[in-house]
Order: sequence, then structure tokens, then C-alpha cells
Amino acid sequence: MTMSRETAETTGLQAVAWLAGNEELLPVFLGATGASEADFRAGLEDPAFQGSVLDFILMDDAWITGFCDAAGLRYDTPMQARAALPGGEAVHWT
Repeated sequence: MTMSRETAETTGLQAVAWLAGNEELLPVFLGATGASEADFRAGLEDPAFQGSVLDFILMDDAWITGFCDAAGLRYDTPMQARAALPGGEAVHWT
């Protein structure tokens, strides 16, 4: 099942909002990406930035469940949203 771009962007925006409200995890994201708080605010509505936030959240099962539980989403929703946002296409090496 594929997710629409609009639904993916909504999920991406929810992920950005969740991360912004997470005082423990936001500094980890900023440190890992090199983004500043100003970059974070500037990227709120950028689908590519939302994809990078989803990439980050998808690195840890606890982060996925924390986000999904807070947003009332199924646990596979972040991965589906990531696939529908820029840069989320499957890579075929052959």
C-alpha cells in the first residue's frame, strides 16, 4: 500500500513537531545532522527535511513507538511516509 504525498507530508510534519517537543532527542538529532535550531525551524514545511526527520526516527524502535504512540499512528506509518517523501525511493543497484 502506498501513501499519498499529502498524507506523507502530514506525517512528516507530525514527526517534526514530535521531535521538536522531545527535549532529550532533539539535541541528538541536531548533533547527528549538524543542523542548528534555526535550520530546524526553517525546515518545518520542507518535505525533504521532514524525510530526514523520519530517517532519524526510523533508526530506533523506541523512537518509532514513541512517535507513533504520541501521534496515534500505526507503527508502519513512518516508513510508508518516508517512502513517499523526496529521497525515500527504494534504491535498485542492479
